[in-house]
Amino acid sequence: MARHSKWHNIKHRKAAQDAKKWKTYSLHSKLITLAASKWWDPKDNPTLAAAIAKAKSEWVPNDNIDRAIRKWTWEDKSWVQIQEIIYEWYAPGWVAILVSTLTDNKNRTVASIKHIFSRYGWNMWESWAVSWMFKRKWVIVIDSEKYNYDDIEELSLETLVEDITQEDEIIKIITTPEDLLEVTEFFRNKNIDIEDYETDYIPDNIVEVTEFDKALKFKKMYEAFEEDEDVQFVSSNEEISEELDKEVEDFIEKNTFRT
Repeated sequence: MARHSKWHNIKHRKAAQDAKKWKTYSLHSKLITLAASKWWDPKDNPTLAAAIAKAKSEWVPNDNIDRAIRKWTWEDKSWVQIQEIIYEWYAPGWVAILVSTLTDNKNRTVASIKHIFSRYGWNMWESWAVSWMFKRKWVIVIDSEKYNYDDIEELSLETLVEDITQEDEIIKIITTPEDLLEVTEFFRNKNIDIEDYETDYIPDNIVEVTEFDKALKFKKMYEAFEEDEDVQFVSSNEEISEELDKEVEDFIEKNTFRT
């Protein structure tokens, strides 16, 4: 079984990001600007330090990083306020879904998100209707084809790790925002390559999806959110069997699905 998250099929996701560097650079710049609003010096701001490190790991140019920080030091006259806005709703079957956005234009973003929701037959709910079921964490990703899960699990006992799981071809290490830098540095000092790391919302409960049509609709909806320039990530609590997930992916490859 696999819960939907941005970690699912991570290699495919990374390939898609490479093809859309404009969105990758834009999101990283927004994350850095948002983090810098708390304090502009990464030495005293772990969130900003993590945002900069993440941007560099995905080859965001230093000029883009510096420009994003300057927006909060008033050196950049094109300063605009970046907001993180969470949109949430229940899909049929009481599947809870969160869409995290980073935007400099709330009206544009809410119109786009509402359009995607309504396109698939669902409406947004009020704040906290869904988010109370999720806890915000950082997830560190390690390639399970390169490293043995048991070895990584044993190492995790030596540092500030809250949980560790294996999903498809990846090992997911869960930690808090405050402990992220210490944990990533620990594994790198052990010569363990970190595939990726990003913030995520971890659900308290799971809802199994067994119907093909519903699983297909979820898949296409997630693709629509992936293409939206303001969407940072999507988290949900549905779980789809490997067999059904493969059936959906095979169908998408062979057909053009239209709502």
